[in-house]
Amino acid sequence: MSSLQVPFNKPSLVGNEIKYMRDAVRRGQLAGDGTYTERCCNLLKAQLEAPSVLLTHSCTAALEMAAMLCDLGPGDEVIMPSFTFVSTANAVVLRGATPVFVDIDASTLCMDPDAAAAAITANTRAIFAVHYAGFPADIKRLAALAKTNDLFLIEDAAQALGSTYQGKQAGTFGDAATFSFHETKNVISGEGGALVINRPEWVERAEIIREKGTNRSQFFRGAVDKYTWVDAGSSYLPGELIAAFLLAQIETQDAIRKRRLSVFDTYFEAFEILAEERQITIPKTPPNCVGNGHMFYLLMDSLGTRTEFIKFMKQRGVITPFHYVPLHSSPAGQRFGRKSGDLSVTDRISATLVRLPMFFDLGGDVETVIEIATEALKNK
Repeated sequence: MSSLQVPFNKPSLVGNEIKYMRDAVRRGQLAGDGTYTERCCNLLKAQLEAPSVLLTHSCTAALEMAAMLCDLGPGDEVIMPSFTFVSTANAVVLRGATPVFVDIDASTLCMDPDAAAAAITANTRAIFAVHYAGFPADIKRLAALAKTNDLFLIEDAAQALGSTYQGKQAGTFGDAATFSFHETKNVISGEGGALVINRPEWVERAEIIREKGTNRSQFFRGAVDKYTWVDAGSSYLPGELIAAFLLAQIETQDAIRKRRLSVFDTYFEAFEILAEERQITIPKTPPNCVGNGHMFYLLMDSLGTRTEFIKFMKQRGVITPFHYVPLHSSPAGQRFGRKSGDLSVTDRISATLVRLPMFFDLGGDVETVIEIATEALKNK
């Protein structure tokens, strides 16, 4: 095996992370909702022009909160793509509701609005739209579909901070949206997430759910003279060290996005000819969208080709993983959910997609990845 090691992902310090973490310790509060949590929330709230943004310990937590705000329960159905991470479905299943898996669009790898429309029944309560690879889904069509059928629309924007659709930020179209700051994302805090609340009438309850079902936030604002248990909830706050690290990343997100988009463009130019020769398929920016450089993937012609490609790259010291196993074919997906329509695009994409290294400090290694990948593709 080659001694060269280009990982798929590597966390990076981009600004004042260490400085802010030391200051958080000096301030003497490491539990949640301190100074750094407030500063993160205010920056994101201003960026997204949202009524409220609440930091959470993960995007998974934010999705669970969104499901609670939708008042999901047994008998309710939620439409979502099968090609997504398990957290999208788990948030629904934990409320006793049923995820309904639909196919994705072959060009965007996001939920196909026509498939979503065909999946609506009398039991449908919400649509959970996933923005894949840093590109927004066809969110205006999905928003119109939700409005026409009186459904909640939740944006799973885990990968899409800073992306836009028709000039408007991802995460601002639905009733609520969720973001991830996991170390594999653009803006990171190791673990972490945020819930964006676009319905003003949800703000107070969201605070309560996040604080274990108590009105603690109102108490600290002086709105009540004591706090107590008033609703169902859980402990969804991140600690202040997480928020301190995250603040430095949020402050530097424009530079992060610019660098990742540069890597994306470098990959695109390198593999464009092979794509034109139909040896592979590469991502293209959907109409009306601006991406954030979250991911660059290649689509191979078969599972066998992908398997050999991943093996070749690993032998040469470059890590290139595949992505989601479709939820509709997973043991839990078959147990807790159901599929609607033909999901052949999902099955094909899942079997042939491979991701190339993408992180802030990739630097000149991008050329190494291109060189080895091109060799692998020409010798396939």
